Amino acid sequence: MKPDIVTDGEFKGWMTWKSEAFEHDTAGPFHFTTDDKGVVCAFRVLPKHMNQGGVVQGGCLMTFADFSLFAIAKDAFKEGDYGLTVAFTSEFLSGAKLGSLVEARGDVLREGGSLIFVRGLLTADGVPCLNFSATLKRIRARP
Repeated sequence: MKPDIVTDGEFKGWMTWKSEAFEHDTAGPFHFTTDDKGVVCAFRVLPKHMNQGGVVQGGCLMTFADFSLFAIAKDAFKEGDYGLTVAFTSEFLSGAKLGSLVEARGDVLREGGSLIFVRGLLTADGVPCLNFSATLKRIRARP
């Protein structure tokens, strides 16, 4: 799935998948770009992301991590391919506060015929908040 370019705001010039309504409109919006260290994903914590304990709701962080998996592994997908998360593991390390910049970076550990193994780390204003790893299944485009 081809990403959309963000045209305004804090993440102008970054990419997102507007067609992923849950990740873009409901849980996000989430964004990604590439810099000299590789893929970086990010979102700014808004009131809608918060839980009663005053930190970002865990499900939001997990959703952002899932979004980040596909951005990190984007080069493993050819035009028209799509993917599914078949296994996902995460550990919460700390809470992200309102207004924080949450970022994700990671690596593709192994790419097989249809499975892609990815790991990553979320930080909130530079402080680690979630460690994650997953197995993605690549679904090839049909001719």
